Order: sequence, then structure tokens, then C-alpha cells
Amino acid sequence: MFRIDIVLNGRRQKKDIQPRTVQNINDETYPSKISWQTDDKLHPTMETLLHDKKYLAAFRSFLQSEFSEENIDFWLACEDFRWTTSQEDLRWKAEGLYQEFIQPSACREINVDHHIRERIKKSLEKPSHSCFDEAQKHVYLLMERDSCPRFLQSDAYLSLKHKSKSLWYI
Repeated sequence: MFRIDIVLNGRRQKKDIQPRTVQNINDETYPSKISWQTDDKLHPTMETLLHDKKYLAAFRSFLQSEFSEENIDFWLACEDFRWTTSQEDLRWKAEGLYQEFIQPSACREINVDHHIRERIKKSLEKPSHSCFDEAQKHVYLLMERDSCPRFLQSDAYLSLKHKSKSLWYI
């Protein structure tokens, strides 16, 4: 039956809730579990946080408040490193990244294991665009699994989200 009162009053019906099957958790397969989500826009992904200027600034500020901004700074420095064209620039940039973020007791040391550190140190003999890939991936996953969920619950994100929603109504 068609409800004309909804059309006349402009009231919307509740959005449908759709089940989503979750099978992989931490790279291990588990029996399917059902989680529920609405059709509303989901939180931004880690990729969005890294490539949208307003989210990136808020995320970096949040990481500063948690004393872990070296992670985002390392990730961004690695992205810049990939665009290096000259072999001479590649060598000094690689050495700089190693000294600032990788070597033990570096002033902005990131959290990577000993094996990754050693592979990077060895790769500095003949640096390539991929010498920091493993460490960058490790830091990305750390931010995605740890920092990003906390950021999406933080006042900084909620304020940004509220501010961007309110701009639609102005």
C-alpha cells in the first residue's frame, strides 16, 4: 500500500540495513560472521586520509597528540622518495630517510623489526625506489589497524565530519 503521508510530509523511511559477511580477520580465515551496517557513508578509508588534504591535516594533528606523527611523516617521505629521478638524489634521500626514521635511536624512529632495518641498511649500498617499501607497508598497516580507528573516534575527526556536513546546509 502506498503511503501518501510520507510524500506529503517529507518524512523518510528508515534506511535498509544490509548484512555483510566477514571472513578474513588479521589474514586468517574464520567462519562467516554477520555484521550490520547501514547505507550511510562509512568512515573514510586509510587511503582517503592519506590523499585528502583536510583529512591528512587532521590525521597528522591527531598523531601528533599521540606522539606518533613519525609514522605519517615516514609514509609521506617514502611517497616523495618514489618520485626521485636522479641516482645521486636517490642515494642522499635514502641515507636521510634511514638516519631520520630507521636507524636504531633515530630522532624519529619508527616501529619496524630488526630484519626490516637490516634489509634497508644493506639496500643503502645501492639504493632503489623500493628499498623502503617493506617498512612503508608495515607503517601503513600499523596506522590502518591502530591509529586510524582511534582517529575515527576522536574529537578531531568528529568535529571535521560535523563541519563538512554543516557546510551542505549553509
